[in-house]
Amino acid sequence: MSMVRRVVGGVDTHADTHVAAVIDHNGGTLAVESFPADHTGYESLLGWLVSHGEISRVGVEGTGSWGVGLSRFLHKHGVVVVEVDRQNRQSRRRVGKSDATDAVAAARAALSGSAAVVPKTRNGPVEQIRILMVARRSARSQRIDTLNQLRHLVFTGPEPIRSRFKDRPKTGLITEVAKLRPRKGSDPVLFTTQVTIRGLARRIQMLNTEIKNLDSMLTGLVGETAPSLVELYGVGTETAATLLITAGDNPQRLRTERSWAHLCGVCPIPAGSGKTDGRHRLNRGGDRQANAAFYRIVLTRMSSHPETKTYVARKRAEGKNTPEIMRCLKRYVARETFKHLPRAA
Repeated sequence: MSMVRRVVGGVDTHADTHVAAVIDHNGGTLAVESFPADHTGYESLLGWLVSHGEISRVGVEGTGSWGVGLSRFLHKHGVVVVEVDRQNRQSRRRVGKSDATDAVAAARAALSGSAAVVPKTRNGPVEQIRILMVARRSARSQRIDTLNQLRHLVFTGPEPIRSRFKDRPKTGLITEVAKLRPRKGSDPVLFTTQVTIRGLARRIQMLNTEIKNLDSMLTGLVGETAPSLVELYGVGTETAATLLITAGDNPQRLRTERSWAHLCGVCPIPAGSGKTDGRHRLNRGGDRQANAAFYRIVLTRMSSHPETKTYVARKRAEGKNTPEIMRCLKRYVARETFKHLPRAA
């Protein structure tokens, strides 16, 4: 009775084509092939991998960018996918760089276990939240830029505009300018300025409406996905959405709260050796959006949460400064929020 050969795949992803490699369990290269980056190409790639043996796992570069479609497809078909980072500089100098060598390196990283991170599935409500947050950040950024442009044109505009609008608060300024009815007269600069600032004000109103609609959808999705997370002190809808995006639609890939803290960059990093063994340093890695979310939670609690204020006073008495106290609190918040992430049934 012949035994089925077990193989490991690796894929170097690009916008139009994906280069795949398949290796045996000794690390030997069996084949390298290129496939289109579309559904038909994904089917061909999977069939090609299966033709070489039973697939143990597939290492994919760029599971959050060019490789997201392939990762979804493989996950849907029950293939174990691991996320592979690009090779370090030393390896690239030794073996060079090409799509084929990158694909083989991805397969060997998956085989050795140096690449063992399970990527986000991106196929559920958290992916919906991520898409809404992208649109919301864009709309908010455009609103800020447009408001700054409006104020600048008011400050530098003709005297009738300056004297009428320069001291208006933001809300009143937008409302009044949007109602302008410019008429051509003897001053063409005044007319052009009025037409322009009216357009900017109406653009801000449109962006306000868009942000309001996005917020309404986000509130509903976040509340349905992780209702207990939003109930934590200092955790609003936007902060909860950021943490959910970091965890992904499959937070069960984070096996312990330590892995969650490490992903969010709030766990101390060992930095000792020899006589300085036991020393730790600040972790500057991890997901910076999640780290910023923890910062906002901690800042809110330090200002208005009684238990946190008591903790801060005790730590100050022990000689710790504000950044050190905030790092301790971030680690605690990571431990607390991990318990409220949605888990697979």
